[in-house]
Amino acid sequence: MAEHRTGPVRSEQARVDILSAAAHLFASRGYEHLTMEGIAAEAGVGKQTIYRWWGSKGGVVAECLIEGMLLPIRPAPSDSGDLRADLSIWLTEILEGIELLGGNAFLRSLIVAAAESDEVGARLRVSLGADASVVSRLRAAVRSGELRADAPLEEIGQALIGAVLVRAVMRLPSLQVGAADRIVDAVLGELR
Repeated sequence: MAEHRTGPVRSEQARVDILSAAAHLFASRGYEHLTMEGIAAEAGVGKQTIYRWWGSKGGVVAECLIEGMLLPIRPAPSDSGDLRADLSIWLTEILEGIELLGGNAFLRSLIVAAAESDEVGARLRVSLGADASVVSRLRAAVRSGELRADAPLEEIGQALIGAVLVRAVMRLPSLQVGAADRIVDAVLGELR
């Protein structure tokens, strides 16, 4: 027996319009200046439409991240057999991507959004690549002898992304020559 839904039907076009509006406003104004009223006006919908689907602006931003509208999901580091080179290339790609999206100011807005919303934090972690894909590459490095067997793999992934986030908070230039190499060297240290 089919269930009958009460209330307004969720319009896919309205959802797309809301997410597009939120992504545009986020990129141009930052999280701090993002409001449900502003999103509604930009999307051409009522504020109640947004609240029907999302409980907060953090929820809207999280869905923008899920949809790849704010920060494209980064691929896992490749496995060329040289862990340091692979991680350095991967981090360079992340830093370049952030620069194309507005640099550290954009990333600081994402950090603020993540601090206010567990959903956004989880999606940001995946979008930046600090997830199972990095740990998988690090496990391969343990198997090949590039890392010690007791290396804290999850913490290494977190530290690599953490270094990118700290650079944004400290307002250091995103793309300093050799920054990714220095981050990888500092995090891996003597773990071989």
